[in-house]
Amino acid sequence: MQNYADMIKESGLKATFQRMTILSVIDKLGHASIDEIYEGVKKTHPTLSLATVYKNILTMVSHNVLTEVPIEGKKSKYEIKKDEHIHLVCTDCGDVIDIDTNLMIMSALKELSKEMDFEMNHTQINLYGICRKCNIKEVS
Repeated sequence: MQNYADMIKESGLKATFQRMTILSVIDKLGHASIDEIYEGVKKTHPTLSLATVYKNILTMVSHNVLTEVPIEGKKSKYEIKKDEHIHLVCTDCGDVIDIDTNLMIMSALKELSKEMDFEMNHTQINLYGICRKCNIKEVS
């Protein structure tokens, strides 16, 4: 379990109970849509509105506490910001799988940035396709 208060404060935001609750729910789910986050938040704080959850998620994305993972044709999912990694995003079921970014990939991206005279400050690589679980269902 991460120290949510420190994480929020380091981003320049106040560590409110709403933000800490949202982070706790996302931490348990891994990658979650706003609706999934809201359902988790309601279990412990039923008076919090969807608008409050939505506003806090967007604020935490803009302050690099959360990362938004867009999913074509579906609602975006959110995760707690962590080390650089690749997302495998299933366009069928919407699942998101994290894959560590190895040194070879990061070296290639840094070299490409250097060649293009582009100062890279972070990456987000999303690969879209059909996951193993959905591939098995389609074959059956």
